[in-house]
Amino acid sequence: MVSFAIVLFFSVTGLTLNHPTWFGGDKQVEIKHKGVLNVKWVNNPDTTKIAKLEIVEFLRKTNNVKGYVSEIRIDDSEVSVSLKGPAYSADAFIDRETGKYELSEIKMGIVAIMNDLHKGRDSGSGWGWIIDISAVFLILVSLSGLILLCFIKKRRVAGFITGIIGLIICYLIYVIFVP
Repeated sequence: MVSFAIVLFFSVTGLTLNHPTWFGGDKQVEIKHKGVLNVKWVNNPDTTKIAKLEIVEFLRKTNNVKGYVSEIRIDDSEVSVSLKGPAYSADAFIDRETGKYELSEIKMGIVAIMNDLHKGRDSGSGWGWIIDISAVFLILVSLSGLILLCFIKKRRVAGFITGIIGLIICYLIYVIFVP
């Protein structure tokens, strides 16, 4: 039953990935925030002393942003912080002289979240383990089917021929239709 749930999830999200407009997977909401943070956190000539943790936690608390920190860039006039999650991103641009920031948050719906989970995009190492375990379950299901086919004498040859024909058809579709 675990394998069944996995196959169902990945088959449904396979459809939503190929046709996101059918299911609203391309819809997104952009929210803009502005504010000022403690200028001492960003206005230090020594860029190694920029208070990265304080900046991120301030943005999380003040603007309810989520996700993991994917990038923090520091240049002469600006600090930028990017947070990512499944079907989610938040990018803050902070003026180092004044502490003023602009934050752009993009949220997408449940279909986009499922699509990102299908691909493992911005979903963390824990979800990566789920994908790996799912792959092992699917391999076991496939191999058990092949092994069972070997023991059914009446269906063995027809089963292997059907499998080989399926592989050939997939290969031909790839050769003909994939640029």
